[in-house]
Amino acid sequence: MSRPPLPEYVPLAEVTRSGMRESVHYGAVVGLAADGRIAHARGPVHQPMFPRSSAKPLQAVAMLRAGAPLSGPSLAIAAGSHGGEPIHEERARLVLSASGLTPDALRCPPDIPGGSAARREFVRSGREPERLLMNCSGKHAGMLAACVARGWSTGDYLDPGHPFQVLVRETTEDLCGEPVAHTAVDGCGAPQLAVSLAGLARGLWRMRTAPEGSPERAVLAAMSAHPEYVSGTGRVDTDLMTRMPGLVSKIGADGVLVLSAPSGEAVAVKISDGDAAERARTLVALDALRALGVDVSPVGDRLRVDVYGGGAPVGEVRPL
Repeated sequence: MSRPPLPEYVPLAEVTRSGMRESVHYGAVVGLAADGRIAHARGPVHQPMFPRSSAKPLQAVAMLRAGAPLSGPSLAIAAGSHGGEPIHEERARLVLSASGLTPDALRCPPDIPGGSAARREFVRSGREPERLLMNCSGKHAGMLAACVARGWSTGDYLDPGHPFQVLVRETTEDLCGEPVAHTAVDGCGAPQLAVSLAGLARGLWRMRTAPEGSPERAVLAAMSAHPEYVSGTGRVDTDLMTRMPGLVSKIGADGVLVLSAPSGEAVAVKISDGDAAERARTLVALDALRALGVDVSPVGDRLRVDVYGGGAPVGEVRPL
């Protein structure tokens, strides 16, 4: 089978060192105004892409639609990518026990904490990788809680044909306003559904503008009220939501980030090289949010990233 052409990504951020451009991050970015129209777009924003963990808020809506008894920190961690800190391990375990389950029910792979402090403590303790420490264990615990609430089987909850995963697909298509273009296996083993960058932003916009008391609004409220459970100490999502109350931020692997402002604007970014150092997507997303008229001054320091030489700043990463 012939392979489809790569999307025509565009320059979004440049890296300078000692006054000379060193490299460029390519990608795509889309911004929706408070009324839902596309008001800012660069690159192939209508081409299918994998939102990765940026899709977790949509998956959490499916959990609530299925009847999962999730709220507060438990709902936040179900929509998050935690750092494996003690509070995260404890909360994921609590979500499971509330449904009569143990960590043995998890089907995500064993892992070590992603947060730096938690990782150092893990190494010092001599522990082995555990499923509960995997950054997606909160999501998996929430999926299992939904299955228990509906009386669905739990051993095969990651199968794309499982009733819960069918509900995730229906919820994704409902909120994003477009059909899923492709189904893959995510890093945690769960189905990963390809939608466009514009569709991802639209999904968060529809969640923000849903009626009070709806599952959609409940997910965003839990994430913004408990940002420490969405990500963790010193990590992007937690930092942005802590310093910009009401904002919802959800990072995804391979260069993805989606933001939902309390005033209704939504931004989604894909950095084509994967942005492994996480130095481009945040500043590009905040720059787009600023272009939509949102005040991002509380996190203005994140609109640039210093480049170091000899232990001192000698350049920067900045949006184009």
